[in-house]
Amino acid sequence: MANNSYSGVKNSTANHHGDFGCSLKDLRSLMELRGAEAIGKIGESYGDVQGLCTRLKTSPVDGLSGQPADIDKRKEVFGQNLIPPKKPKTFLQLVWEALQDVTLIILEVAAIVSLGLSFYRPPDAEREHCGSAAGGVEDDGEAEAGWIEGAAILLSVVCVVLVTAFNDWSKEKQFRGLQSRIEQEQKFAVVRGGQVIQIPVAEIVVGDVAQIKYGDLLPSDGILIQGNDLKIDESSLTGESDHVKKTLERDPMLLSGTHVMEGSGKMLVTAVGENSQTGIIFALLGASEEDDDDEEEKESGPVCYLFSLSPSLPCLAKNLAAGAVEFSYGDLARRLQPFNVSSLLSPSAKAADGAAMEMQPLNSDEVDIDEKRKSNLKEKKEKSVLQGKLTKLAVQIGKAGLVMSAITVIILVVLFVVDTFWVQGLPWHKDCTPIYIQFFVKFFIIGVTVLVVAVPEGLPLAVTISLAYSVKKMMKDNNLVRHLDACETMGNATAICSDKTGTLTMNRMTVVQAYVADKHYRNVPEPQLIPAAIMDILVLGISVNSAYTTNIMVREKEGGLPRQVGNKTECALLGFANDLKRDYQAIRNEIPEEKLYKVYTFNSCRKSMSTVLKNADGSFRMFSKGASEILLKKCSKLLTASGETKVFRPRDREDMVKKVIEPMASEGLRTICLAYRDFPVSEGEPDWDQENDILTSLTCVCVVGIEDPVRPEVPDAIKKCQRAGITVRMVTGDNINTARAIATKCGILQPGDEFLCMEGKEFNRRIRNEKGEIEQERIDKIWPKLRVLARSSPTDKHTLVKGIIDSTVLEQRQVVAVTGDGTNDGPALKKADVGFAMGIAGTDVAKEASDIILTDDNFSSIVKAVMWGRNVYDSISKFLQFQLTVNVVAVIVAFTGACITQDSPLKAVQMLWVNLIMDTFASLALATEPPTESLLLRKPYGRNKPLISRTMMKNILGHGVYQLIIIFTLLFVGEQIFDIDSGRYAPLHSPPSEHYTIIFNTFVLLQLFNEINARKIHGERNVFDGIFNNLIFCSIVFGTFIIQIVIVQWGGKPFSCVGLSIDQWLWCTFLGFSSLLWGQLISSIPTKSLRFLKSAGHGTQRQEIPDEELEDMEEMEEIDHAERELRRGQILWFRGLNRIQTQMDVVSAFQSGSSFQERQLRRQPSTSSQQQHDVTNVSSPTHVAFSTTATDANTASSTVGCECVFP
Repeated sequence: MANNSYSGVKNSTANHHGDFGCSLKDLRSLMELRGAEAIGKIGESYGDVQGLCTRLKTSPVDGLSGQPADIDKRKEVFGQNLIPPKKPKTFLQLVWEALQDVTLIILEVAAIVSLGLSFYRPPDAEREHCGSAAGGVEDDGEAEAGWIEGAAILLSVVCVVLVTAFNDWSKEKQFRGLQSRIEQEQKFAVVRGGQVIQIPVAEIVVGDVAQIKYGDLLPSDGILIQGNDLKIDESSLTGESDHVKKTLERDPMLLSGTHVMEGSGKMLVTAVGENSQTGIIFALLGASEEDDDDEEEKESGPVCYLFSLSPSLPCLAKNLAAGAVEFSYGDLARRLQPFNVSSLLSPSAKAADGAAMEMQPLNSDEVDIDEKRKSNLKEKKEKSVLQGKLTKLAVQIGKAGLVMSAITVIILVVLFVVDTFWVQGLPWHKDCTPIYIQFFVKFFIIGVTVLVVAVPEGLPLAVTISLAYSVKKMMKDNNLVRHLDACETMGNATAICSDKTGTLTMNRMTVVQAYVADKHYRNVPEPQLIPAAIMDILVLGISVNSAYTTNIMVREKEGGLPRQVGNKTECALLGFANDLKRDYQAIRNEIPEEKLYKVYTFNSCRKSMSTVLKNADGSFRMFSKGASEILLKKCSKLLTASGETKVFRPRDREDMVKKVIEPMASEGLRTICLAYRDFPVSEGEPDWDQENDILTSLTCVCVVGIEDPVRPEVPDAIKKCQRAGITVRMVTGDNINTARAIATKCGILQPGDEFLCMEGKEFNRRIRNEKGEIEQERIDKIWPKLRVLARSSPTDKHTLVKGIIDSTVLEQRQVVAVTGDGTNDGPALKKADVGFAMGIAGTDVAKEASDIILTDDNFSSIVKAVMWGRNVYDSISKFLQFQLTVNVVAVIVAFTGACITQDSPLKAVQMLWVNLIMDTFASLALATEPPTESLLLRKPYGRNKPLISRTMMKNILGHGVYQLIIIFTLLFVGEQIFDIDSGRYAPLHSPPSEHYTIIFNTFVLLQLFNEINARKIHGERNVFDGIFNNLIFCSIVFGTFIIQIVIVQWGGKPFSCVGLSIDQWLWCTFLGFSSLLWGQLISSIPTKSLRFLKSAGHGTQRQEIPDEELEDMEEMEEIDHAERELRRGQILWFRGLNRIQTQMDVVSAFQSGSSFQERQLRRQPSTSSQQQHDVTNVSSPTHVAFSTTATDANTASSTVGCECVFP
């Protein structure tokens, strides 16, 4: 399909490419080349990049005109910069998927059998021979209505399926909306009409001139026009981890989906969307998925190499085909990271890799690989804490339900058989067989219904609804959630490692102090106070030695502040130039970016930026700016008030640090040094690659103090975090004095605290041993008291985060959230349990590595994320408390009723209605409770806290016992209380009774009022607190009550109900309401006194998973606890069979004297599970290890080893 679309594009370009001087096909073939080959092709076909610009009717300086007609024409000829997502699943497909549920299929089959048999009626004369249970039907109309129960069950199944499908559909719609929002917010800087503008990534067209800078994720393919120290990470496409230097002379080819790691520049866009290199791979993945059934095509297509080597790529393709994943360059880049795609797509790779895929002998090298693989598996990311606990709990409840339903069916069948054929002593009549089968089907339906009620299929639904609802609401709180489980993990957070700039501070920087011309100015000096010679050097350095994308824009409204665009530190310096009444833009116009001779862009290692200008006489001048204490060490001269330079000795530097830099830093100012260096003609042109020799012997011009005020809401937000048991740490690249001052203003440090503030260098010294290796024990001595890490590199940040997460020094394992904005923050963001990227200041790379994007870059938004995360956890616990009460009561009532009265007091259709209330409606009602500030008054739950606390267990058992007493009282003496006929021991097809209708009605009303009780899980007394803040909850409770009235009064035969009188309704309602009063009584009992209560719903600890199961999970990206629980039985079963078979072979081999190896080999083809991978089975007392890798009969005996050890 993808190929067809390509041919369509190619055909359409045939008519148009003449207008542009080069076709889509030419550009695509050009972008497949690299390095010297690409430069040769550009020179041969177009002369140079300028020539290609001319052919594409664009200007390397002014870009496209931006005329709508021109843009539309380019989209038509060269395509749009988007890859259309796969179509979402239709509602009918979702219905079909919902129908695959095993319990529903069983119910459908049973209902159809029941429906068919209900139409059979034996002659009246024969009926009396079929036992007392079959008789008793006086009304022919009632007997003819026997089909209604089967039909009602089918109808209920349809309802359940439709509700499930609708939930899936709305969930998918929400996620697609979220994805499109993320994509819409992605913008990129292009030059159009000579102006730099930000446009959505999808609007970029071939011929655009895009400005690229540090941290960008390239949205299209292009050719470099001009670059400054540009380095690209192409590992997502080539697998090479080294950064590739891009220059016009060596390699100007830039590819979509790659990351700019250093530098800046301009590129000419040459391929977009499906025609870019990433787009081509993406389309191949999609095409391969479509051709999956056609083996020949799959074998001949290049993407089969992708599939053979990467387990994650087919998953990506499947997700794409299913419409679960929408296109995102970053997403593809991330997923293709470990694979060298260019080599995968070359035919030569197939032969080599094909050979490698053959099974090899289990030698020592392979054992090493096996060990590494095991260690990698143990590092696999587990599914979120909550998912792990829930899936394990759901599987355990499901198993218990299965046992109960099986026992119910067996008891019903046994009682019926004993009563009919033994007590009544009746023979088996052939004419009675359909009636007996009807009974058995009825019993089977009751058993399946018990299972349906027992299996908590509402749990995943509750999680989904709660998370989706939270994600939607979190958007309003400036949290754009990229990974759903991050929302819930945030509720468990115990530590937050936060950046300073922009997160804790406003990221609106201004120069407020300056040391210039031997004088420290406490305020920005007047222009006339600075000598002209110094002023010219200072303003020229500020203007050219900054990214040209950084600008101070005019005020948007009267009285407002000028708008800062780009790097905020550079904006502060440009603002300083404006304050000195100089126009930096005029200097930039005189010296455009193309005239800059060499640029050393800022990065976390340099902590500085330098720009070289070539003078008319052939000499060079380099301007530098950077962190003051770092750059001052590289200065050997100082510019004096007279405009002359004087020697700047180490002693002078120490004086300046004490008298200028430390006082500025103690006021929370960021200090920046501005310097320059001249390279005279006489010395010749220096070697610009020898950076250490270049960046030395500088002349200091000025030191400025830049203020970045603390956000007014941050101190209060940090106080809330500390009260909620969350430790906030500041990790910054700033000077330690500046960091300490800001941390004190924020409240991270309190006067008199014994907490640590240290620099990255000191941190590294303390955590490493003599060999320079990091030791966890050393980190454990530091991190509990560490509050500020200054002058830290991204590596330090990653080390700290990893150290805290891996630490076992505290009883509770830490859950760490991290904020980051830079490209190099990626590893720390990925390592953290929850990574927050800055939406405004953050680079594309940081956003791709994050779980949540803060759209306002504000720390107080993180506190809101904590609130929502805790709310999700509580919502699930509320739902669990409610559902387990219903589960326990419904299963025991059905089971006991069936055993004693040979019929369940709650009929199949009634149980399905209860299931609907309990699963879908309750999950919607309880999972949409809004969060309150009180959530921040308790400590985090942590990873090991059970889902069901002892307080919840007290509520579940307390309400369960109370409800059972009421239901059983009504069941056995209800007819006497209400003076009505008994409904017990009713024969087949008997009409519904008032007795059982009252039981059903009371049961439902008990659940309805208990739903209000379930709103509180920490023993609070006021269950109505804030109930009207949740309209969904009120609507569902009220709506369920109305539907219950309709079912009871007018449900009739399908619901096994008869209309009740007002008195009966009032009694049922009173009994339901009494559960609220009972709840008050339960909450009065202190949980501590009930020592016999146990908590439940602990997550699986990683150490609980045996190594062999980790091996079985090799293909999984995450450890799925439910899958693990369910597969464990299968694994043990196959392993047991395998061992028995192996041991039988060993015995028979010794008996017959034949070779065990030969026998083992003969068995190989039929044992598919062993053909897939080398198997090492270790059991006691017998242990057998074998490796099946023979490629032909001749090598078989040498490659198959057998070791048998007997006691």
